[in-house]
Amino acid sequence: MPGIFITGTDTGVGKTLVAAALLEGLKARGVQAVGMKPVAAGCTQVDGRWLNEDVALLQAASALSAPLEWINPYLLQAPMAPQIAAEREGRRIELAPIVAAYRGLERLAELVVVEGVGGFRVPLNAREDTADLAAALGLPVILVVGMRLGCLNHALLTAEAIVARGLNLMAWVANQIDPAMPGFAENRQALSDRLKIPCLGTVLWMPNSGAQAFAKDLDLEVVLASVAA
Repeated sequence: MPGIFITGTDTGVGKTLVAAALLEGLKARGVQAVGMKPVAAGCTQVDGRWLNEDVALLQAASALSAPLEWINPYLLQAPMAPQIAAEREGRRIELAPIVAAYRGLERLAELVVVEGVGGFRVPLNAREDTADLAAALGLPVILVVGMRLGCLNHALLTAEAIVARGLNLMAWVANQIDPAMPGFAENRQALSDRLKIPCLGTVLWMPNSGAQAFAKDLDLEVVLASVAA
């Protein structure tokens, strides 16, 4: 069971929440899974160290510990597009170190849950984006859909881009990021009808709830069967 790649329809749609919930659920099932955030933009200094909240959440949800440089090869200070944040720091994001870090985690864990950054086509450098990263890792993809006005178009375009890269779009998750979204159930059904892949579950709007609370809402059997195939 090598790994899975978590992407989203946009930034702020709940990729980290879903990734952490998957890790919590897998941990409860006895699976030695670990989370990975190859590129994280935006951090604060705590006790002299720069920390990213998403990376910390994935670490806390993982069943085992791993070197931070494997979990998060690129930590950028500014909360902005990673290519721009890296250039401001005089750095360049490269795919090779990320793939090498993933291979280290792959040897250590039974399953690696890799969370992308932003949406599926976020630039990482002048030539490559997160779609190139997903292709380099070659992992099955889970699409997190931020359920809000416009989500149908965003989800279908993203799904099309994933398939166009020759990747296995194995499942999707509906995340209710807008509690006042009109036609929530109808939009969710429209996506189920059109994506034609399993929906791992629906994450309903619950402010201040952690990943453990949502783990029970996700269908882990689909994940385990897909990565074991």
